[in-house]
Amino acid sequence: MTNPVKEIFSGEAPTPAGPGLREVPPPAALAAKVRTLSPSMTRSMQRVAEAVADDPAGCAALTVTGLAELTGTSEATVVRTARLLGYPGYRDLRLALAGLAAHQESGRAPALTTDIAVDDPIGDVVAKLAYDEQQTLADTAAGLDTVQLGAAVAAASTARRIDIYGVGASSLVGMDLAQKLLRIGLIAHAHSDPHLAVTNAVQLRSGDVAVAITHSGSTGDVIEPLRVAFDRGATTIAITGRPDGPVSQYADHILTTSTARESELRPAAMSSRTSQLLVVDCLFIGVAQRTYESAAPALAASYEALAHRHSPRTR
Repeated sequence: MTNPVKEIFSGEAPTPAGPGLREVPPPAALAAKVRTLSPSMTRSMQRVAEAVADDPAGCAALTVTGLAELTGTSEATVVRTARLLGYPGYRDLRLALAGLAAHQESGRAPALTTDIAVDDPIGDVVAKLAYDEQQTLADTAAGLDTVQLGAAVAAASTARRIDIYGVGASSLVGMDLAQKLLRIGLIAHAHSDPHLAVTNAVQLRSGDVAVAITHSGSTGDVIEPLRVAFDRGATTIAITGRPDGPVSQYADHILTTSTARESELRPAAMSSRTSQLLVVDCLFIGVAQRTYESAAPALAASYEALAHRHSPRTR
């Protein structure tokens, strides 16, 4: 009989890069990086980022001087933009652009629009939302820094206690992470009340972990308890769509989510949840792999404890 616990935890954890190393984003991550970081760029850097995202083939053929002239900026601005997007220099960005252009020319069907109209048939709504969810997941996976993820996993795996902060839609994601961690035997609590979050953060110390979930990166009710936890010596993790937002000031490790396009019927609070849940799952599985010897029996025990609730009652 198949062991459900073994199925969940089969496979080995990826080996993170050495200390201080950052992985160069793959070509597929470029568009996601532009969407995520563009709001925080200067206008001149936005022109460079938009140019390379809109015409990767054309920009790949340009020198740094040529791209600066095309966008009406300077060579220094082009290089700064490349570095902000995760590439050591312009040469690396050009290689990524060439790879992205080749991918786009491979014959893949054009993307389905995700603009949902009030009078759209329900079948079209399903198709558009499904595509949007898939794109959000792909963008998040492509842009997620696995070095930062590995460090967050290592901290959570040995934590005495894990506190999670989130409000609104992010609080639902926080509760999902907490219940996952509890089922593998870790002490984890999700806090959506800002007052309770702060009073709990005061009790944290070195060896504990605090996780803040905020799409905007500027939610005060989430940043405040994270700051308190940071000041108390806990290891702090931010899951955010704005890695340059105020929350980053108090985060030891930043896990970036995709910034999905908003619409009147689907604001950021809804569209961001998909990417946050993916990051939460990656974090949880990484922790479960590292703590497998204790996690597997704990998960098996939780299955057994709840089994009778999923079986028909005999009269």
